[in-house]
Amino acid sequence: MNTQPRSLAATLFPIGLLLIAMASIQSGASLAKSMFPVVGAQGTTTLRLIFASIIMLALLRPWRARFNASTLRSVIIYGLALGGMNFLFYMSLRSVPLGIAVALEFTGPLAVAIFASRRALDFLWIALAIVGLLLLIPTGQTGASLDLTGAAYALGAGVCWALYILYGQRAGAENGIQTAALGVLIAALFVAPIGIAHAGSALLTPALIPVALAVAILSTALPYSLEMVALTRMPARTFGTLMSIEPAFGALSGLLFLGEVLSLTQWLAILAIITASVGATLSMRKESSPPVAAD
Repeated sequence: MNTQPRSLAATLFPIGLLLIAMASIQSGASLAKSMFPVVGAQGTTTLRLIFASIIMLALLRPWRARFNASTLRSVIIYGLALGGMNFLFYMSLRSVPLGIAVALEFTGPLAVAIFASRRALDFLWIALAIVGLLLLIPTGQTGASLDLTGAAYALGAGVCWALYILYGQRAGAENGIQTAALGVLIAALFVAPIGIAHAGSALLTPALIPVALAVAILSTALPYSLEMVALTRMPARTFGTLMSIEPAFGALSGLLFLGEVLSLTQWLAILAIITASVGATLSMRKESSPPVAAD
């Protein structure tokens, strides 16, 4: 009789971690864009990842993890995908409205959910998520044509997001949450030369340090650690579908931190996305157990 409560708790635990992670990421995004005028998108990504890697290395001590050739390859690809996802998304925000950039980037996790799907019911939840995303795109305020370069950056971030999901699950299954620390370190090493070349000494501006620390914690250290735990406790396709809540968190973050007023259409979009996520969550209970992270 105790099996069902434990099963329900095991199902809800990674979902709760994802919700906290997404709320944290969107809070950090509100701070990150304030750094663009000083160090640009390149410098902002660099500071975010450098500080996050320092924090996560100190807390998680990933050098204790054991790797074979296959696991190391997954960790490297995971880290490169993580760095590319952050960098390309910030680059897209320079010329593409946030709602459109998020929608374009989200093609990555949606692709993971679609290609990994096995049942007709799953396509209903995916279709609802897509409808919600389309409703969130602020077409009414973008009379000019979409900047193709910015759109390409956002789509590239989506590709990186898909790789992040797939290889993060593989790498995390072997070494658990320590993989997140190694991934962020690899991402920082990958992006840092770009940010240093672009921003130079502006990266050392004293006023930026506390902001960068906050962005690193809210947008990287905390959410990626939580996501790594979640990734190893649910299938990749369920993770990808649940991440459809991300644009809804973005809209709510804009309301709370930026004073953006949501229209009825946007609230309907949020409802569609949440419905899709709840449906995917209920479906997950009938799936085979995902791999559990090693201690």
